[in-house]
Amino acid sequence: MTTTALGIREYKRGLTDLGNGAYAWLQPDGGWGWSNAGLVVDGDESLLVDTLFDKYLTAEMLGAMQRAEPAAAEIGWLVNTHSNGDHCNGNELVTGAEIVASKACAEEMAHESPAMMAKLMAHAPEMGEVGEFFLHCFGNFAFEGIEQRPPTRTFEGAFDIRVGDKDVHLQQVGPAHTAGDVLAWVPSERLVYTGDILFIEGHPILWAGPVQNWIDACDYIEGLDPALVVPGHGPITDLRGVRAVRDYLVYIRDEARKRYDAGMPVLEAARDISLADYDSWGDAERIAVNTSVLYKEFAGDHGPNDTQALFAMMAQLHKERRG
Repeated sequence: MTTTALGIREYKRGLTDLGNGAYAWLQPDGGWGWSNAGLVVDGDESLLVDTLFDKYLTAEMLGAMQRAEPAAAEIGWLVNTHSNGDHCNGNELVTGAEIVASKACAEEMAHESPAMMAKLMAHAPEMGEVGEFFLHCFGNFAFEGIEQRPPTRTFEGAFDIRVGDKDVHLQQVGPAHTAGDVLAWVPSERLVYTGDILFIEGHPILWAGPVQNWIDACDYIEGLDPALVVPGHGPITDLRGVRAVRDYLVYIRDEARKRYDAGMPVLEAARDISLADYDSWGDAERIAVNTSVLYKEFAGDHGPNDTQALFAMMAQLHKERRG
């Protein structure tokens, strides 16, 4: 059933059976924090791709998976595709699993704690327009009492896992969205879980870059020739979704470059770049981050992002676009 322009399965909340022991957990509308996860089962062995933004959401997901597959009661492997909390904050509930991530993901995770998010959200009402935007993005999640559980095994490049008789190939494609993005490819099912390399029908957000790495990651996914693509956010898709994200990245890179070369300030450029071809995609305010990080890349600036300033720009654009 096609329910959206790029979706190939019905986009509804909960567990979607992809067949032959593979599953996706979906959270419409796929916006800020509403991430997807995956499960691969063969025999009495299982692998989970990502947890969710808080313990309540993760517990609900794990319960549904256990009802569908007894092997999910004792998950042997947990893969974190990257360091953002909506893909790893529930790790503590997957007891006994080997938690695998890229080395860069693990290093980045050490600087992104749920306790910091809880503190930020507690102070959001005092933070004016930016605080309002934080609450808009993250007000539906419970960050208190989360014990961060870091990876127990890290790798660089590639790592292969055997789940029963199935191979799961992990491929590091970051830095792109974050410092250590990883794809999980299940060749027997022609299925790939992409983490946030793919936002389907939502604007991607370029926290790390370089943008070419992200474009190359899309090309890598296309080269796998998957039949099913489970993105980090949004509906299950196919190669159309991969190409749409790639085309978006090429477009904003080229448009940002024109404005950088013309000396246009970042926020003015973010406002000026036409998103008419993407007006059905959510979270358009992310163009502020994308433009800012691209400007830094063009300038050869490898310093850290000013996250507070980026959120302030997004808050401003979000307010303007709401009218």
